[in-house]
Amino acid sequence: MQSSKSLKEWIVIAIPYLWLLALFLIPFIIVFKMSLSDYVVARPPYTPTINLAEGWQSIKDAFAAFDFENYVFLSEDDLYIKSYLNSLKIASISTFLTLLIGYPIAYGIARANSSLRSLLLMLVILPFWTSFLIRVYAWIGILKNEGLLNLLFLKLGITDAPIQMINTDFAVYVGIVYSYLPFMILPLYASLEKLDGSLIEAATDLGSTPTKAFWQITFPLSMPGIVAGCFLVFIPAVGEFVIPDLLGSNSTLMIGKTLWTEFFSNRDWTVASAVAVILLLFLIVPIVLFQKHQEREGANL
Repeated sequence: MQSSKSLKEWIVIAIPYLWLLALFLIPFIIVFKMSLSDYVVARPPYTPTINLAEGWQSIKDAFAAFDFENYVFLSEDDLYIKSYLNSLKIASISTFLTLLIGYPIAYGIARANSSLRSLLLMLVILPFWTSFLIRVYAWIGILKNEGLLNLLFLKLGITDAPIQMINTDFAVYVGIVYSYLPFMILPLYASLEKLDGSLIEAATDLGSTPTKAFWQITFPLSMPGIVAGCFLVFIPAVGEFVIPDLLGSNSTLMIGKTLWTEFFSNRDWTVASAVAVILLLFLIVPIVLFQKHQEREGANL
């Protein structure tokens, strides 16, 4: 009986690890191997580093021949450095704006009557029922010079001429904040909804103002939701391709667009793989460090 229970536990634990192995670790190894290969004008456009048909000697020769010339090339080219930095900047600002907009919405839903919460949450999730691509395309009709927003401004007399909003960084920020706002609201709501209201009442009884009670009690206790929401927005925003491609200009440098150009336009799979590996490290290393910090904090409690 005990062995049967232990086997079931191992199966439950093994399933997510096998999933990660098949869909993350193995593809990452393939991309990393490709990033250490040499570019050739062929199909595929790189020299295979390891040929298993040639046996163990091929593997040893491949490891001896590994070099990081593609990574050195990335460090010496301003295009890639600017793409990484601009992606981090746009993703950071977008995450902050999403938090700024999403927190009051999540707080309002958490404090609403229980009969209204389901409806309000459904309204937050409702955009997911529509294709992501269609929602981004809709913003073109809103932000373009003859779009709804410019027509409204002209009608109200706010401006005398259309404002250039499409094909700018502003449009990219709007697209990212709109698209990823639910990913910020939902974890924030989960943290705020569990918050004990009696703590706020106790602080008020002790003479604390509502603003002071919010910053001393509500905000710190909602920090897990803030961190989770920021990760859920920041990570996909860094590698975003569709939004800057449709709403941004040719000068809008983001690493997702650069990666797509290297793979499909330049067909330089080796450099593109190196770009992808570095991007992945940018995203994974902070998450691992944060988890280690959380583990240490939990051990000290």
